[in-house]
Amino acid sequence: MATFLYRLGRLSFRRRWYFALIWVLLLVLAGAGAATASKSTNNDFSIPGTEAQQAFDLLEKRFPGNTEQNASARVVFKAPEGQKLTDPKNKAAVEKVVAELKRGPQVAMAVDPFQGQAVNKDQNIGYASAAYKVKSMDLTEDTRTELKDAAQHGRDAGLTVEVGGSVLQQMPEGGSEIIGIAVSALVLVITFGSLVAAGLPLLTAIIGVGIGVSSIAALAPVLDLSANTSTLAMMIGLAVGIDYALFIVSRYRAELAEGREREEAAGRAVGTAGSAVVFAGLTVVIALAGLAVVNIPMLTKMGMAAAGTVTIAVLIALSLIPALLGFAGKQVLPRKIRKNGPAVAAGDKPNMGTRWARVVLRRPVLVLAAGVIGLGAIAVPAASLELGLPDDGAASKSSTQRKAYDLLSEGFGPGFNGPLLNVVDLKDAKDPKAAAQKTHDTLAKLDNVVMVTPAQFNKAGDTATLLVIPKSKPTSTETEDLVHAIRGERAALASDTGAKVLVTGGTAMNIDVSQKLNDALLPYLALVVGLAFLLLIVVFRSILVPLKAALGFLLSVVAALGAVVAVFQWGWLGSLFGVEETGPIMSMMPIFMVGVVFGLAMDYEVFLVTRMREAYVHGERPGEAIVTGFRHGARVVTAAAVIMMSVFAGFIGSSEQMIKMIGFGLAIAVFFDAFVVRMAIVPAVLALLGKAAWWLPKWLDKALPNVDVEGEGLQKALAPSATATAGDPDGEREPVRV
Repeated sequence: MATFLYRLGRLSFRRRWYFALIWVLLLVLAGAGAATASKSTNNDFSIPGTEAQQAFDLLEKRFPGNTEQNASARVVFKAPEGQKLTDPKNKAAVEKVVAELKRGPQVAMAVDPFQGQAVNKDQNIGYASAAYKVKSMDLTEDTRTELKDAAQHGRDAGLTVEVGGSVLQQMPEGGSEIIGIAVSALVLVITFGSLVAAGLPLLTAIIGVGIGVSSIAALAPVLDLSANTSTLAMMIGLAVGIDYALFIVSRYRAELAEGREREEAAGRAVGTAGSAVVFAGLTVVIALAGLAVVNIPMLTKMGMAAAGTVTIAVLIALSLIPALLGFAGKQVLPRKIRKNGPAVAAGDKPNMGTRWARVVLRRPVLVLAAGVIGLGAIAVPAASLELGLPDDGAASKSSTQRKAYDLLSEGFGPGFNGPLLNVVDLKDAKDPKAAAQKTHDTLAKLDNVVMVTPAQFNKAGDTATLLVIPKSKPTSTETEDLVHAIRGERAALASDTGAKVLVTGGTAMNIDVSQKLNDALLPYLALVVGLAFLLLIVVFRSILVPLKAALGFLLSVVAALGAVVAVFQWGWLGSLFGVEETGPIMSMMPIFMVGVVFGLAMDYEVFLVTRMREAYVHGERPGEAIVTGFRHGARVVTAAAVIMMSVFAGFIGSSEQMIKMIGFGLAIAVFFDAFVVRMAIVPAVLALLGKAAWWLPKWLDKALPNVDVEGEGLQKALAPSATATAGDPDGEREPVRV
């Protein structure tokens, strides 16, 4: 592989205009596709194989047209202190607000609180329901403005008016990634000492993300991609795009410092660092694509889209970076080296990476113990992990949807915000109405039930719906117990009446999602870690190094989960990260973090340890190889980790709770993995293992393909022409071909 990539790097360097134009053309085509595609996105959440989804599917089949996922709004009113909504003045104000809602061109219907049981017993709190003709993402800004204006008119009349519902769902706000890019630029300038060298990784990462995100936008209507898919792809694409380019540019500068001409340096940089980029990218793709085993369509699509963006980042690093290096000339070098030559950079003073490696080699047991104990302590909160899906109760207390949520809890009880929709299949019932009534009476007798609404039948009379209002709030364990209790009555009801009860709704869906994700976590871990373990055996030609890499990852990801629980569930330092409301951790967070963090963790493992393996293969002792790896790789890996952390941390400022939590989780996980596991635990373990770290059974060594990531085969092939192209200042003359 190293030889093939060497040739690709030199070809791209020589034919720089062609390669640059190809990538620019791809960016233009992707942008054109995004610009002409429908702006509609799909935020429907389905979980095949669960009871909640089965109930929803049955509802969709037996009640056609009643389960469309169009936007809806719930406008909540509260009368002034000591007054009632039914007072003539207040009633007129409420009816005026509802009348304004009905006039909207995208509004299908609106029902005021007085046309049913939408006013509480004290008659001081009520709500109006509005249904729209389109999905929330297809609502015009005028429609949202009309809703806000109508609510404001109610407030002007002296009422408290707040709005909840899917009508408030909008595309995630952009701009937070700019912070990460700005920090990345600063780190790159400090690392390289050259604006040109710092600009190349940023430029190529932006091009890669532009192609990836534009492609997602173009395909969103066809593939039913959610609004958060592009945000995730942008988050991961920026991080890996900058890092992969950083490693190749850094290796290119090192090759120039050894006196090689530019084209030869570009070829060697892509052949060596590029090989590490390929395998690092492959581990990320495996981890993201592996999310498909969970069998949640939205999660699968998000993983595949992010994996596609990572693939683009790898291809750009291998082909566009050497082309841009050809355009950049010697401007990629610091001014001091351009002026005085590479000799001035080769001082005798050991760099920080060398000094740190020697410290670890002197005290490997102490460093190992400190790292493991420290991460273990941070991981303790993970034992209290509570999973759930965010609802308006997790929104900021200053938001109108949270205020609407609290008003409904005040007026109708905490469980009103999380009703349980029971779909009763009466197809096999001899007396459907009697069966539905029996079901109603049975559910009404269960603990933690405030009320059960009368059965509503479909036209065929073979299906009915019952709404159960719990006493407890949606995310409580009491509500979860009630869902299980209802399902526990199914067998007896089916035996007595022939009716089959299925529970669905947001709360039941949340419970089923959490269970499904918990069940899928171990198989997913086995698949992803197993495949990556085999891949790393091929890369490092060792058994213990990949094993150590996998165990280190598990330690860092559990510690990261502990930090997420401490901040978002317990509220520790919550104000520092903009967490206004604590609550359960998003159900998808653990398995999502496992996938993404594993891929990123293997990046640093490949980049850092490959350089150690390269030194060991070329004859250095195990301890010397560790020092060599840190001397050449620690500075760049540190910069790469800081860049990736800053990109992820930039998303902590998002108003979307899920994006905020993912940004924090990934940023803290990269910190733990890069600086504690890879920079401390890994060299300590390798120092203790010595030569055993690189042991591989002879039979396995012969059976495995030789991918030559460390470039040993390339070095042998280039040995006769190591000084080729001397005398050509632009590096344009072609040396001996490999």
